[in-house]
Amino acid sequence: MSTEKKRGGFLARKAKKAEEHGIEYEAKLRNKECVNVEDVLKLNRITSDYLCPITANTHKIDFTKFKIRDIESGVVLFEIAKPQGATEILSSDPNAGRYVRYEFPPEFLKLKQIGATVEFTIGEKPINNFRMIERHYFKDQIIKSFDFDFGFCMPSSVNTCEHIYDLPSLSAELMKEMVENPFATKSDSFYFVDDQLVMHNKADYAYKYNASM
Repeated sequence: MSTEKKRGGFLARKAKKAEEHGIEYEAKLRNKECVNVEDVLKLNRITSDYLCPITANTHKIDFTKFKIRDIESGVVLFEIAKPQGATEILSSDPNAGRYVRYEFPPEFLKLKQIGATVEFTIGEKPINNFRMIERHYFKDQIIKSFDFDFGFCMPSSVNTCEHIYDLPSLSAELMKEMVENPFATKSDSFYFVDDQLVMHNKADYAYKYNASM
């Protein structure tokens, strides 16, 4: 057997072992009473399910507006807002509203920085340490992990902040793969209050030539 074939077999076994470890570790976290920041930073793949129930959001955090812009040009790439006075629609899916699908043109992958502005409301309890960990993957290969602090939030308040994302420099080969495999790029967004997971949202991404930017 050639050295190349031996190396290929070793890498395949290593990848399978890593996948099995990732599945086992995620199952362990889903059974854990309290998931913290350190726990999610050890994840080596996109999660297959949510790591906390919707009921974990006891602070009643509600995201009402979201905007993405290119820092260099100032062009708004995506914007959405919850209609004023909108009420929650009952759904048979307990995770409705926790998943978003984005479509951007391939040029998006060449951007260096984007700003994500979010508006959110808080319930009757103040929040001292509100933090988000966002991890992006392509085919279970981590591309970038972001860590943002929202700071102190007053009770019954409306809050707005912009987080600046320094986007990774991607090779031409990887960008081509990401374009050719729509929605194989995925992300987990974990929200913590006092180092305890209270919200978990997911998203996937396609980079299409007919998408607007």
